[in-house]
Amino acid sequence: MGTRLIIDTDPGVDDAFAIALAALSDDVDLLGVTTVFGNVSLEATTRNALRVLQLCGRPDVPVAAGAARPLVHPQPARAGHVHGEDGLSGRSAALPEPERGPEPGGAVKLLVSLLEAADEPVTIAPIGPLTNIALLLAAHPHVKEKIGRIVLMGGGVGRGNSTATAEFNIWSDPEAARRVLVEEDVPCVMVPLDLTHRCAVSTAWLGKLAAGGRIGAALEALTPDYLASYRRSLGWDGIVLHDAVAVAEAISPGILRTESYPVDVDCTFGPGRGTTLVDRRRAGMRGEGEGAVAPSAVQVAVDTDVDGLGEFVLGRLTR
Repeated sequence: MGTRLIIDTDPGVDDAFAIALAALSDDVDLLGVTTVFGNVSLEATTRNALRVLQLCGRPDVPVAAGAARPLVHPQPARAGHVHGEDGLSGRSAALPEPERGPEPGGAVKLLVSLLEAADEPVTIAPIGPLTNIALLLAAHPHVKEKIGRIVLMGGGVGRGNSTATAEFNIWSDPEAARRVLVEEDVPCVMVPLDLTHRCAVSTAWLGKLAAGGRIGAALEALTPDYLASYRRSLGWDGIVLHDAVAVAEAISPGILRTESYPVDVDCTFGPGRGTTLVDRRRAGMRGEGEGAVAPSAVQVAVDTDVDGLGEFVLGRLTR
């Protein structure tokens, strides 16, 4: 078996694609899925995760519900206007009813049990707000040695989507994001908006997905609200598979090219709240001595073979 993977998620259309990408990949041991508030309510994200796994024939994968709100301050807004009020363009109920419910005890309990039981490093792919991961690392630091790396979708280098500079997942809980990205020493790969937008797929790609089999057709059917939203922001008919880009890197390390940068997260209450501050200056320009920026373990994804990545995702979803 290949990559041992746990996905932390707030489905969300792109989350549904990402979960399916992992669930359908033969070289992935999908240990579990944990859910978090984000695009829609925790109740809806949990239901959606269970239904996507059932669609993929993977009711064996345990699901546990996690944080229903941010660590400290209320979530500013959800994203029903992008994903539909149920998170899946109003079509969640069209997916099969799950055979099993969420695990008792919640997300952090499941994360701890899966990591403690692991005999090889585990990759965690958080593709929603980072609240569950911050709670895990704060309350159970002994499990860090079991985490190979954290591959997260979030942040931006030169752009935002919830504000001019802040990306939705980070903006939803900046304090949690700062705990994970800045205050911990677990290796992190940050997959930002700048790259995921370059990996947008067209309606022709979606047509191939729909023609590729039962699961692909069901996933494509979840996209109308998402497509309408991205038609406005992209200026052409396509969607951005943000979370699937991150999960592709989690599955196939190196499919994205990364560069190491110091990263901080703006937790103030000004217009920059939730912004990921990526210091792209050369090391010699970052200052020395007291007040200098310490070297960061954050690998920021900056490039990929866009066409190759699209074929990678499409091939796995239609296998």
